[in-house]
Amino acid sequence: MIPGRNRILIVGLGLMGGSYAIALKKKNYSVGCITLDRDSVDYALENGIIDYGTTEVDPEIIAGADVIVFALYPHVFVDWIEKNQKYFRPGTVITDVTGVKSAIVYRIQSMLRPDVEFIAAHPMTGREVYGVRNSTDRSFCEANYIVTPTEKNTQGAIELAKELGRDMGFARIVELTPEKHDEVIAFVSQLAHCIAITLMTCNGLERLEDFTGNSFRDLTRIAHINENMWSELFLLNKKALLNEMELFERQFEKLKRSIADGDLDTMKDIMRRSTERRDAFDADK
Repeated sequence: MIPGRNRILIVGLGLMGGSYAIALKKKNYSVGCITLDRDSVDYALENGIIDYGTTEVDPEIIAGADVIVFALYPHVFVDWIEKNQKYFRPGTVITDVTGVKSAIVYRIQSMLRPDVEFIAAHPMTGREVYGVRNSTDRSFCEANYIVTPTEKNTQGAIELAKELGRDMGFARIVELTPEKHDEVIAFVSQLAHCIAITLMTCNGLERLEDFTGNSFRDLTRIAHINENMWSELFLLNKKALLNEMELFERQFEKLKRSIADGDLDTMKDIMRRSTERRDAFDADK
């Protein structure tokens, strides 16, 4: 537990907010929530996921928090700060789970009161289901946790964000600039989702479950997607994502051309390089 920072408020108690709450409660933090859905609050209270919660913007609860974690859609996060930062206690540190950074971090830091600090973070884990009822911290022990400071952040806040990640049990804590984060995420996360949803929708074959093996299931696991959240993330990181899509298209076209031309040497070379990169990836986990 971080000394003097044991009261955590989570704004947005969905899948990730609930997973944070579970992990932080295990480390004896006092965890509360503000979320729109009454059923989510009741479920979390009944199952010991939180200590207290409300569906209202409660100034007293907000002012009582040492650290506030925002688990909201990006546009909702920005709007919430604009309307409610007046309730923060001086010295409060806020952080987030948002999947894009450049479009959000600088905007919030520019509007935030000078006596409150925003240090952004991104837990690199998720599931294809939604809501606090599906929350779990079991995947944190294998997941990366990215902290994205700017020149406006103090070293104390950066270390606080990293310590939260360690307390929640994340396997690796990484520090990136917001810009580098978005560049990397466009490839390792957003492009992967684009490929999965395209694979799932490019062929009208019915009753796929009668024919598929594990390879198709593995590749399309993330095709079960929250269209409201992911469409917003794609557009907020459009430049980086389009660049990665173009790189993918060029490499895919190279493979396609080698098949069309019967070019075994090129085809096998691409496959060997793929295997080598995957082996290196697995060895580094």
